[in-house]
Amino acid sequence: DEYQWKGPFYFIQGADPQFGLIKAWAVGDTNNGDDEWREEIKLTEQAVQAINKLNPKPKFFVLCGDLIHGMPGTQWRKDQEEDLKNVLKNTDQDIPLVFVSGNHDIGNTPTRETIDNYCKSWGDDYFSFWVGGVFFLVLNSQLYFDSSKCPELKQAQDVWLNGQLAVAEKHKCKHIIVFQHIPLFLRKPDEDHDYFNLEKSVRQEIMEKFHKAGVKAVFSGHYHRNAGGSYRGLEMVVSSAIGCQLGEDTHGLRVVVVTDEKIVHRYYSLDELSSQGMEKELLDMLAKPN
Repeated sequence: DEYQWKGPFYFIQGADPQFGLIKAWAVGDTNNGDDEWREEIKLTEQAVQAINKLNPKPKFFVLCGDLIHGMPGTQWRKDQEEDLKNVLKNTDQDIPLVFVSGNHDIGNTPTRETIDNYCKSWGDDYFSFWVGGVFFLVLNSQLYFDSSKCPELKQAQDVWLNGQLAVAEKHKCKHIIVFQHIPLFLRKPDEDHDYFNLEKSVRQEIMEKFHKAGVKAVFSGHYHRNAGGSYRGLEMVVSSAIGCQLGEDTHGLRVVVVTDEKIVHRYYSLDELSSQGMEKELLDMLAKPN
């Protein structure tokens, strides 16, 4: 049923609630300073309340990684996960939650064990789903960042991804949209590699693959600031955090409207989305007949 286009819809993208980072960042100890996350609880509660009030309802709410700050094996990790789940349980039951793994969820250099633990807690680290004729892919971008301790898992994701893109072509889907934690690039496809993007040769290979398959957009987090650019018709959308801000942006969420021809998105501060909801321009797009 979901293979068929049924008219415009929208979803909500959030990123980096990262319970524990605000305190860790403030005290300048990002390894052990994450023993407090009341601020993140409040912000994520505000995000959930804002989403629940929206009318019409979004098709789903995707969180693009770094759900918590505590790296695998660290002291506060279990408590942070538990508190985040307790907040997210209040999301309207008609709005499915989609989770994407980030570097803090599975480690900067993931292992089979860290990925297994993530999957037990949050679900698969990569998967696909359909909504109204649109094909969505969730990827584990850590495997592109550093798969040195689990090369076979990166290879498995690559094989799976090629198969999924072939499926998308066969079904003649309306759009293909990708979610991953680490952006391919922040502003320019040929920018230098650093902590916040993927290594140039890896990036080039993925961008080409996505371009050939007709992927329209990649949505990510990780940067704790808004950014983005495009590569041969592929839009790279980098959304700032629900939690700790590392730039000038506000704690927020991105509203993404999918129409017959295009994908339109706007980043809202939590205060803005809570008090005013979506603006008329986006609501009008949703109201258009198929």
